[in-house]
Amino acid sequence: MKWSVHELLKLQQKGLTIDESIELDELVRSHPDLRELSPIHVKGKADIRSTYITFHLTICGEMTLPCARTLEDVNYPFDIHTTETFLFSPTEHETDENTHSVKGDIVDLTPIIRELVLLEIPLQVFSNETTPQEGKGWKIVSEEEQKNKIDPRLASLAKFFKKDHNQS
Repeated sequence: MKWSVHELLKLQQKGLTIDESIELDELVRSHPDLRELSPIHVKGKADIRSTYITFHLTICGEMTLPCARTLEDVNYPFDIHTTETFLFSPTEHETDENTHSVKGDIVDLTPIIRELVLLEIPLQVFSNETTPQEGKGWKIVSEEEQKNKIDPRLASLAKFFKKDHNQS
């Protein structure tokens, strides 16, 4: 998703429409929680002026992340709406996180898309499937069961008090 400034200025009257899919496989290799990333669909248009270009984009895709409880794969769809502006000749204009300077003669959207997808990764996701109630060496216990359960370290003491109570 690269264009030269000269190429973009030629499209100034006609406009630029974007409808492409890109692969960002390097994100899967670089991010520890990201297990899989579908091709990312980028759709939008660009407003081209003599000193800048503004992209109005919708970025959609689906990432696979581990469930915070079970570590099972969870598909997490995302849909990002953004407006990014590239200044052809950096001047004293006020800049923010959506304003970028053109480096050299090329406008490249790929690093911005990569950053937006990374920012979309949640801290935790949970599977919609039912959580297992027990596994090897563990079991989920209700509060009521926990109240009635005697700590095995104190079981001998409980027997002592039962014996003492029965004698009186």
